[in-house]
Amino acid sequence: MGQVSLFRHHDFRLLWASDTISQFGTFVGTTVLPLVAVTVLAATPFEMGLLVAAETAAFLLIGLPAGAWVDRMRKRQLMLRADLTRAALLLSIPVAWWSGVLTLPHMIVVGLLVGVCTVFFDVSYQAYLPALIGREQLLEGNAKLQASQSVAMVSGPALGGGLASLVGAANATASVGLGFVASWLFLFRIKKVEPQPDRKADRKLRTEVAEGLRFVFHNKMLRAIALTGTTAGFFFQMETAGMVLFLTHDLHLSPAQVGLVLAVGGVGGAVGAITANWWYRRIGNVRSMWVALVAIAPFELLIPLSQPGWLVWLTVLGHLGVGYGVIVHNVAQVSFRQTICPDHLLGRMNASMRFMIWGAFPLGSLAGGGLGELIGVRGTLWVAAGGLAVSWVWMMFSPIRTMVRTPTPTTSDQDSPAQPAPSAQ
Repeated sequence: MGQVSLFRHHDFRLLWASDTISQFGTFVGTTVLPLVAVTVLAATPFEMGLLVAAETAAFLLIGLPAGAWVDRMRKRQLMLRADLTRAALLLSIPVAWWSGVLTLPHMIVVGLLVGVCTVFFDVSYQAYLPALIGREQLLEGNAKLQASQSVAMVSGPALGGGLASLVGAANATASVGLGFVASWLFLFRIKKVEPQPDRKADRKLRTEVAEGLRFVFHNKMLRAIALTGTTAGFFFQMETAGMVLFLTHDLHLSPAQVGLVLAVGGVGGAVGAITANWWYRRIGNVRSMWVALVAIAPFELLIPLSQPGWLVWLTVLGHLGVGYGVIVHNVAQVSFRQTICPDHLLGRMNASMRFMIWGAFPLGSLAGGGLGELIGVRGTLWVAAGGLAVSWVWMMFSPIRTMVRTPTPTTSDQDSPAQPAPSAQ
């Protein structure tokens, strides 16, 4: 069916709205919580690294079994519980601040538990989509949901900076918590009854997890995407761990100005989402995966060159280019892997990918915090920029290097790892 059909699909619109709010809440929180730590608790670089690591540690700790657990449960019910839990956890921060008892350990625990809920929500919505809209519309639905996530990933931090400037960092966490309540309301209004998943008594969790990992690592293309994302995720979070400190301490920007600088990345991301299909048509969606990462390398290197005064514009330009390229890459690679993956492995394939890519986030955050103490925040940004600049190299040692467009799945692909077509389309 055409794209218009999903715009008219009542339940999909509700899921799309819920997921969009949830994704923005997740990525707004990645800026708001560190701003609370900096402006309210005067956190050190190492403490910032711990906090940012806690926000993403769940992807490393439970990312793999989450896919198998989700396959055994009703996905919408799991998502509803995740939204309410995240709301309650985040609302505890302004309450503690108003009461004068807010501490860094409190924030670290909140960041960790919110991350656990986010893992289950994200894996659930990807596994829930086929039952909601049907297999024939899966690519269209995934493209829309991924576009929302990608824009939120780049725009959310900018919105977080703006909220912190308007109402204060601690109060901004209340807004994020209420956003998850709104996400819950949209999910609650979905009418379609989700079937009870089949429960196979002889299936062990370890066996199911291993199937997902085996599929990813035995497929040369998925393996290259996973390693590229893991490398980029590690260095991106290394950069993220020090970015707020860099903008506030090194460049002497106010929270409002931090929000404006990060908002430029959101603008780049929005333009990337709008123009991504143009690139896919012009040079191919598979080729766009690595071309987009090559193109953002010079923009990454601009960020640590920034200085107080007019040279702040180097950071602005850097965020603009990175935001654009990240969106083009993300939409292309997620759509690609969803297309070549058999239906029965979608949940575990996505969980395996998230375990590797997002699991690198807390490691990168800890490395960023430690490096920040040793060589300073600016030095850490140089290391991060260098790592991000070469993250695409994994794809050059895979069939992706010679491909232009996604290969067309065959019947046999439903039971075995997909391989590239003999020639690019």
